Amino acid sequence: MSEDAEALPVLISEADAGNGKKVGILTLNKPKALNALDLAMAELMLDALKDFATREDIACVFIDAEGEKAFCAGGDVVSMHEAMLRDKGAIPAFLKTFFSVEYTLDYTIRTFNKPIIVWGTGIVMGGGMGLMSGASHRIVTETSRLAMPEITIGLYPDVGGSYFLPRLPGKSGLFLGLTGASMNAGDARYLGLADHFVTSDKRQQLLDTLCEQAWQDDDVDEQVAGVINSLSDADEMPASVVETHQSLIDDVCSHDSLPAIVDAINAMDSADDKWLARAQKTLAGGSPITAHLVYQQCQRGAHMSLADCFRMELIMSCRCGEAGEFQEGVRALLIDKDNSPNWKYASVAEVPDAVVDTFFTSPWDSASHPLTTLGE
Repeated sequence: MSEDAEALPVLISEADAGNGKKVGILTLNKPKALNALDLAMAELMLDALKDFATREDIACVFIDAEGEKAFCAGGDVVSMHEAMLRDKGAIPAFLKTFFSVEYTLDYTIRTFNKPIIVWGTGIVMGGGMGLMSGASHRIVTETSRLAMPEITIGLYPDVGGSYFLPRLPGKSGLFLGLTGASMNAGDARYLGLADHFVTSDKRQQLLDTLCEQAWQDDDVDEQVAGVINSLSDADEMPASVVETHQSLIDDVCSHDSLPAIVDAINAMDSADDKWLARAQKTLAGGSPITAHLVYQQCQRGAHMSLADCFRMELIMSCRCGEAGEFQEGVRALLIDKDNSPNWKYASVAEVPDAVVDTFFTSPWDSASHPLTTLGE
């Protein structure tokens, strides 16, 4: 790899395949940062996908990442923190731009006109979930660890979480959003957040097999699925922890108010269950405001279109940028690393409804919303 290629945050390439076709390849290339998505990466990926979409010679797109630790461990919240420091009490222009581009990218992946394969090995969190969750062929491996842990930084599960969380089995989406609980490959398959399981040593074999195909225009999706299934190792997939706990999750999250749900989660017997105990600990230490945003987004998003969910999330994310809670959460976890965030409220019961409502109040009219044309 050349020094110039090493400097690019996303490597864009094409591999020759059968029948005069090519496989478009996007490789996230910031392994030292666990491939956390920054604005430049999102712009590069969006431009490349727009190009691939118009080209008849591109059969499918393969998205992976450099390194084995992470596909994408989130978004570039450090740059967001710097912007929030500069524009305290206002919506930082950088956040408006970043989230607008990121959500447009996520929406483009979800609605793309060709198969998109995502190799979701290692850590897949936050922004990584946005890239992966909407792909047509989502692959997890034995090292995959998925999560939406935004409650720890005072944000909320964005990148389409308002759409996919309430559509997960039972109340699992609400539980996962409130607790930031980690999911393994078996969980991802059970929840419908992944389509295939392949062991992590077969990435190159998968790419090579894709390039060996004599691609036919009328059954590309089926061909892609066939290739991936031919390399699947379902017997080696870990058991789903979420499935094991589904009944309990549905029970504790079925109360008619957020404070009651939080109390029920805190009251779970987790003495001999590390997964439940960690979920309880994350919720207890997380932002009470975020807990309300998760509760609201699951309720509202369940009845909204994909494009409307992204439009709502841009409003929420920009409001998070001006409210201070997100800034404080990033400071405590990633800047000062004291792990002692000074949240504005001590509990979910103390958060006023009026405060929650502000996160859903648009700073723009419908005509000037940055994502007003999304889906048109």
